[in-house]
Amino acid sequence: MSGAAGVVFDESLTAYNFGPGHPLAPVRVDLTMRLATELGVLDLPDVTRYDAPMADVDLVRLLHTKDYIEAVQRAGADPSQVDLAYGLGSDDNPTFAGMHEAAAHVVGATVEAARLVWSGEVLHGVSIAGGLHHAFAASASGFCIYNDPAIAIAWLLEQGATKIAYVDIDVHHGDGVQAAFYDDPRVLTISLHESPRTLFPGTGEAGECGGPGAEGSAVNVALPPGTSDGGWLRAFHAVVPPLLREFQPDVLVSQHGCDSHMDDPLAHLMVSVDGQRQAHLALHDLAHEVSAGRWLVTGGGGYAVTAVVPRTWTHLLAIAGGAPLDPQTPTPPQWREHVRTLTGRPGVEVMSDGRDASWTDWSQGFNLDSWLDRSIASTRKAVFPLHGLDPIGY
Repeated sequence: MSGAAGVVFDESLTAYNFGPGHPLAPVRVDLTMRLATELGVLDLPDVTRYDAPMADVDLVRLLHTKDYIEAVQRAGADPSQVDLAYGLGSDDNPTFAGMHEAAAHVVGATVEAARLVWSGEVLHGVSIAGGLHHAFAASASGFCIYNDPAIAIAWLLEQGATKIAYVDIDVHHGDGVQAAFYDDPRVLTISLHESPRTLFPGTGEAGECGGPGAEGSAVNVALPPGTSDGGWLRAFHAVVPPLLREFQPDVLVSQHGCDSHMDDPLAHLMVSVDGQRQAHLALHDLAHEVSAGRWLVTGGGGYAVTAVVPRTWTHLLAIAGGAPLDPQTPTPPQWREHVRTLTGRPGVEVMSDGRDASWTDWSQGFNLDSWLDRSIASTRKAVFPLHGLDPIGY
């Protein structure tokens, strides 16, 4: 089962560009959209492409403070300015000309995808350039200037949504989105990420469960470095589906950072494109099960910019479009040649890493001598009782 999908994108979104050498290279988005186009994903019968509008200041202010927005505008007008009080001008978040406009454009894309879903024009709205989940109300963080998924969630609540679930499978903790709604029981945030003991931003332990009156609204699964497909998917299925089924959101919002991949240079998990594809499929199916198919999809992190990001996000786009690609699909020769021309390295030849992305379900038993299973058990123990769920079994 699927439904109409709206992909919100235009080429000018690549203006969100911190400059040469920065890990968040906009070419990863360009290569994704080019691969999806050449594989026919954007021509699927249920897929329509929409241009991305520019968010105005009032929309950005659904999350961010007036002073912070003004600081971003000043930095964009004069990139020589450094304002570390707002996180601007650091190595992670260098200033660049037009910074406000570029970041507001990403916000506009994600909110437009949310609008398409909420209005019923589409079931699945995709903002592949979005997913900038680290920004806080008054500061930039982790390559993120404005927090587009949090703003989209706030916009949906303004429109009358009563419950929103946000699932973040980026390797880094979705700290900015969690912080935005930590005290709001209408928003369930679930983040599956590498342990804060070994990776930025150093938050996201199982005990972070939500503020007063919103206990259980924040869920964190902190995974040991080295976790591969079987463990990653085991953790996902042990936590995400039971909570979504209990919560029954009006809209499912998901962030699909693909930096959990074994080739990603900034983290330490060992997930494959095949494993990531399985998570995309699971979230699609859960949207149809728990939120009548209403699914807002964003990109996120991902720093293996030619070998990983385009393939996993093209799988995601195809799944949102109702026609999942066979993992053994070859990448088009013209796309591989474009990668070679652009980077000097050949493009990957197939849409799969050739991995067996199977897992053992939690209901089959667990081993508390395993760091992975202890992490899963800690999350379930901390959160499941707050939702009336059994932390041991289903």
